[in-house]
Amino acid sequence: MDLGLQGKVALVTGAARGIGRAEALGLAAEGARIVINDIDAEAAARCAEELRQAGHEAAAAPGDVADEAGAAGVVAAAAVAFGRLDILVNNAGAGGRHLGRRVAEMEIDDFDIIVSTHLRSTFLCSKHAIPLMRANGFGRIVNTSSMNVTGGGRPGVANYSAAKAGVLGFTRTVAKEVGADGITVNAIAPGYVATDFIATFSPEKRAVITGQNPVGRFCQPEEVGALVAFLCSTQAAFINGALICMDGGKRDFHWGDA
Repeated sequence: MDLGLQGKVALVTGAARGIGRAEALGLAAEGARIVINDIDAEAAARCAEELRQAGHEAAAAPGDVADEAGAAGVVAAAAVAFGRLDILVNNAGAGGRHLGRRVAEMEIDDFDIIVSTHLRSTFLCSKHAIPLMRANGFGRIVNTSSMNVTGGGRPGVANYSAAKAGVLGFTRTVAKEVGADGITVNAIAPGYVATDFIATFSPEKRAVITGQNPVGRFCQPEEVGALVAFLCSTQAAFINGALICMDGGKRDFHWGDA
């Protein structure tokens, strides 16, 4: 199937590793020209170079997309790199030490950083990308929500769940605002994806996750990349304001002691 992505220009935020990198690779495999964003400039440059070495057109646009000037600069740099911008994949995120505290013990900084990195960045990049897409008469925005929204977040991630629920509400509203301009806005809700992050889980925790999933395994990064490529394609022109779950059918994990 020809997805109609040959020559399209795609900006993927938080793309130097993990799911974002897989999304960039999925789009590149369909002929899109890729702009890699990451707050880690060296990692963004390495990822872009890897794509070029593999025969794809790619550039790096590092920067903090949770900051308005940073987001505006990244979007502008993406448009300058290849002369236009057709696709935006909002994947930038944070976690680590900012997750794991229940609400009564959560620091304000933990809440603000998670919401800013996941939700504010989605708003800012979309705000600055939409005018460029309108000028083209074509645009695709794919936002990253989470199974924590579709199945209810586990204790300790109220900030993350709130941010990802916000991403979904944002997606559905903006889809109505820009659909007539030839721009679609959709969200994906991945389950557990086999990235380096999953490699930090104990064998017991990994067994709990895969054992409860109807498919019996983790989602593979390239599967997320393929989904995003399809949502950005001409074949998906009538999919707008949707949330696509990619969780193997399991949205309510019971952790026990894992």
